[in-house]
Amino acid sequence: MDLPTFLYYLSWALLVSGSFFCIVGGIGLIRFPDFYTRMHAAGVTDTLGASLILVGLMIQATHHHQTFTNIAKLILILLFLLLTSATSSHALAKSALNHGPQPLLDETPHASSDSDDD
Repeated sequence: MDLPTFLYYLSWALLVSGSFFCIVGGIGLIRFPDFYTRMHAAGVTDTLGASLILVGLMIQATHHHQTFTNIAKLILILLFLLLTSATSSHALAKSALNHGPQPLLDETPHASSDSDDD
C-alpha cells in the first residue's frame, strides 16, 4: 500500500473516530445525572473528538495538495481549542462549585475504603 493511500485511510479513520467521540459526548450530556459529570463528558470527549477531526482534516489537506495557509489555519484552530477548552471547563466548574449546584456524592462505601482492620 503506497503512502498516499495509507494517509487517505488514516485521515478517514481519524474523522470517523472523532465523530464517534463527539456523539458519545452528546449522549453523555443526556445520560449523566448531574451538572459536573455532564460537563466532564462534554469537555473531555468534545475536545478529543474535535482534535481528531482537525488532525484528519490536516491530513486530508496535505493529501489534496492544499496550500500551507489552510494547514496553518487548522493548526491554529487546534491550538486554540486545546487551550480554551480546558480553561473554560475549569472556570465553569469552579464557578458552579462556588455558586451553583452541589455535586452528587456517592454515599455507598467502596471496597478500598474498608481498611479499618489494620
